[in-house]
Amino acid sequence: MVDNSSSPFQSPVVPEMYDGDKKISFACYKGIQCFNACCKSIDITLTPYDIVRLKQRLGMTSWDFLREYTVPYELEKDGIAAVKFKTRGETTECQFMTEEGCSVYEDRPTACRYYPVALIAMRRQDEYTDTNSFAVVKEEHCLGHREERELTIDEYRAEQGLEDYDELARGWRQLILKKKSSGPAIGKPSLRSRQLFFMASYDMDRFREFVRSEGFHRSFKIDDELYQTLLEDDVELMKFGSRFLQQVLFGEETIPVTEEAREALEERERQAAREQAESSEEKAYDPASEPVDIA
Repeated sequence: MVDNSSSPFQSPVVPEMYDGDKKISFACYKGIQCFNACCKSIDITLTPYDIVRLKQRLGMTSWDFLREYTVPYELEKDGIAAVKFKTRGETTECQFMTEEGCSVYEDRPTACRYYPVALIAMRRQDEYTDTNSFAVVKEEHCLGHREERELTIDEYRAEQGLEDYDELARGWRQLILKKKSSGPAIGKPSLRSRQLFFMASYDMDRFREFVRSEGFHRSFKIDDELYQTLLEDDVELMKFGSRFLQQVLFGEETIPVTEEAREALEERERQAAREQAESSEEKAYDPASEPVDIA
């Protein structure tokens, strides 16, 4: 199963795209001849919300889940990263596949819920909003398309519980689309920005420790009620992470900054002007050790 749900379509062959009212014929159930076939050859990108659901389901920290069940990859060379499911051993099988089906079915990832539909989110370089379309994936092994059960793509999405999944991944998708559509205009993200993107997107437990850190509080002003929510609620922390990354990657002030952080930024800008944009060597970065760049 190939996941095209998290970024603009990468294939040189552009698929036929549909709106949500497109009717399809499809059914998947235990007993169909191809049952589990899609789980035996996976290429599944995980959204931040997928990771939150799965790590909670398994009772793991986000870091332990990432280490045991995923592998990172670059969305573009020297760019921000995404994570995919790690397959079982030397095979291409999903680690959660059993003879009875998916062992985490209630918390299965977005891509699994969508199959055989693909969400294609796009943003053109001269546009400020993204648009969603859908494609229908027909693979030789999948016999579900032969089933006489007709419904629209929107009905299928509702059936699979995708409204919440799509809404909660929207901030992350918009960050990726904005970065891709900006092209060379904003340049390559620094090592520090890439580390922050990974942490605030995928590693909620480590991001929570960062929010607790002295460096964060020297940089950002958040009220006590929001702060307490971020310490207790993974989903709210995940949504806050998207706001935080708008600031880190694009310089949009989505979170109020402290005077100390603002003065530090102004001093860096003055220094950069004096040095006429001479580049300096990037250093290893501990995200909890110092104030955060806000642009």
